[in-house]
Formats: sequence, C-alpha cells, structure tokens
Amino acid sequence: MAKLYFNYSSMNAGKSTVLLQASYNYVERGMNTLLLIAAIDDRAGKGRIASRIGLASGADIFSSRDDLFQHTQNTINCKPIHAVFVDEAQFLTKDQAWQLARVADELKIPVMCFGLRTDFQGNLFPGSAALLAIADNLKEIKTICWCGRKATMVARLDARGQFAEEGDQVVIGGNDTYVSLCRHHWSKRQLRPEAGAASTAAKTGMREKEMAK
Repeated sequence: MAKLYFNYSSMNAGKSTVLLQASYNYVERGMNTLLLIAAIDDRAGKGRIASRIGLASGADIFSSRDDLFQHTQNTINCKPIHAVFVDEAQFLTKDQAWQLARVADELKIPVMCFGLRTDFQGNLFPGSAALLAIADNLKEIKTICWCGRKATMVARLDARGQFAEEGDQVVIGGNDTYVSLCRHHWSKRQLRPEAGAASTAAKTGMREKEMAK
C-alpha cells in the first residue's frame, strides 16, 4: 500500500543525500521517480536538488500555487511514476500536503517528503505541521550539535554572525546562515563552545550516545 512519508531534521543532516540515494535505488531498478523541489530554494540552481557531498539531480519546481496532485497526474499521463520525492517539504502549503496524500491514496504512488521541522524561532513550518499531522510514516534524520548531542533546533545567524532573534520565517541559506543546535544550547543562544570547553562537550556527547545504544 502506498504511503505518505515525512523525513524531517534540522539543517545539514543529509536530507537531500538520503532523498537522492533513495531515488537512485528506484531508477537503478528500471523505475521512474518524480522529484519536486520548492521554487524558492535555488541554491543549487533552479529546478535542481543537490547534496553537500556532491550528489545532484534535476527536479520539477513547485510554488504555493501549484496543485501537486494534478502535476503528478499530468506526469503519469506521459510516463509511469513509481515514487514521488519532495525536497524542502517545509515550504509546502497545507493544501499541498493533502494533495500529496491523495497521490498516495488515489494514485497508489508512495510519496517521500524531506524537510525541516521547525524554523529558527522554534516554530513549525506550515508544510511540516501538516505533514506531521497526516503522514503515514514519520522519521527523524539525525545530526549533532557542536556539543555532540542530537541537534533538533536551527539557529539563524545575523550579519554579525550572532544568534538572530527575529526576521522572516523563510530566508534561504546554508552553513553561513544557519547552525544546527541541541535544544539546550539553542535555548542558551550558544552557537559554539566557550574557550576550553570543546573537548569536554564532545566527550559528554559521546558518552550520551554510547548510553543510548
């Protein structure tokens, strides 16, 4: 049975890498995939999904005005589609999340969405909120804070490289704009270790990971 999946994380957890690898697995077996990316994110070029480790692929772009169920249906009329992959899914509208659910339910095509859960102020993105509510399968893609603990929050840097407290919810950027942090250091507004604390923090993080195994 086809399902709607939401794979979420903070910044720089390798979401695009996982997406591209999963799509490749389908293609390698002679199946077709439909890749979608938000028009607002053109860091890798318009209509292109790229990972930090060098993987890349072309993709159809979507804006908030597009009907993704109809777009998928139109694509099927040209060639069979065996899976739909959506990058930067936090930029979906609530209606588009439901349109993708219809793709899974009515067209019987699995839909795998990848995106951020929360913004730099700790608030859910609209698309992420909708997917968290209706997706059949939720999976967290993990990355770590500078202290070694799991990073669940995203901090935005201002022009001085300091913790930004306000601004638009959507500002496209990479490592020079955003930093992934654990909840504790996000709450403390601590972007990096204090002098001499790096090794202690790393050891603490490693101990916690060992205990969690």
